[in-house]
Amino acid sequence: MPTKDVFKMIRDAIDTAPRNGYVAELHLQVLKYADDLEGTSGKDFCAALDLNKSWGTEFAKMKKISGRLRDAGLDPAKI
Repeated sequence: MPTKDVFKMIRDAIDTAPRNGYVAELHLQVLKYADDLEGTSGKDFCAALDLNKSWGTEFAKMKKISGRLRDAGLDPAKI
């Protein structure tokens, strides 16, 4: 899937998340689209979603654990 489309889906998901669920939704979306975001830096991720650059750290954390979660049975299609 083109990265542009992934960013739109992520933006839509976090924009419609409950106020107290914003961070959790951002984490879930990175896990869900980790394969599509391969090669995307935290800086580019934040710029594409118009997020403060500090969110790049959260992005990097979720990308790092996505492989382990998938190996443990996580199905991104169910997120």
